[in-house]
Amino acid sequence: MRIDLNADVGESFGAYAIGHDPGLMKSITSANIAAGFHAGDPSVLRATIRRAKASGVAVGAHPSFPDLAGFGRREMRMSPHEVEDLVLYQIAAVAGVARVEGLELQHVKPHGALYNMAARGADLADAIARAVHDYYAGLVLFGLAGSELLRAAEARGLATASEVFADRGYLPDGSLVPRSRPDALVTDEAQAIARAVRMAREGRVTAVDGTDVAVRADTICIHGDGPHAVPFARELRAALEREGVTVRAPRPEGA
Repeated sequence: MRIDLNADVGESFGAYAIGHDPGLMKSITSANIAAGFHAGDPSVLRATIRRAKASGVAVGAHPSFPDLAGFGRREMRMSPHEVEDLVLYQIAAVAGVARVEGLELQHVKPHGALYNMAARGADLADAIARAVHDYYAGLVLFGLAGSELLRAAEARGLATASEVFADRGYLPDGSLVPRSRPDALVTDEAQAIARAVRMAREGRVTAVDGTDVAVRADTICIHGDGPHAVPFARELRAALEREGVTVRAPRPEGA
């Protein structure tokens, strides 16, 4: 058994420091790096890539809607063509800086509202998959387990990583509980770690109504902006390894 640990990083910008990137890099295996549309700036982008390289962490682009004020968490009405272009733009930005620093991009993971809308909308999912494929078909596309985004990626022949969340509530259909609800987050860290280990080992998670839901778990997302993100990431990785789960990045085929 093996699994990837990913986190959204590089989300500071200007005078604003967001997240706990230095500590997280010691535990994660894949970094989703903001490209400036919901967070991040050019200097933060480059510094984050350098930090990932020094820690041996694989780098990926983390594209979003152009929504800096809302941190990319507000739904926007955009055509599939517009979404394809903005995702391509952000992939190219992260990949270009990574190449200057001697790294090649491993993956793409949409952010926030873009991620959630693509999980359920086939047209939007295909627009993202098309942008990833047209930039470089060897990239891995991260998406919610069982989502339209993964189906669109597979239809275009892309490698995928089915993503699960240790600290998010699940609905019986396998989708995430909306953040507007009080049960959106699993706040008990021991419970969140136990859920993550079970998803990695058994491919199952308990939904908020008590039912058991099957999920494919290739990568686990760790939210890096919480006050206890660094010790949580460290303890989660240790728990997985104690259970015989190898923690490593989902390298593209042939890499």
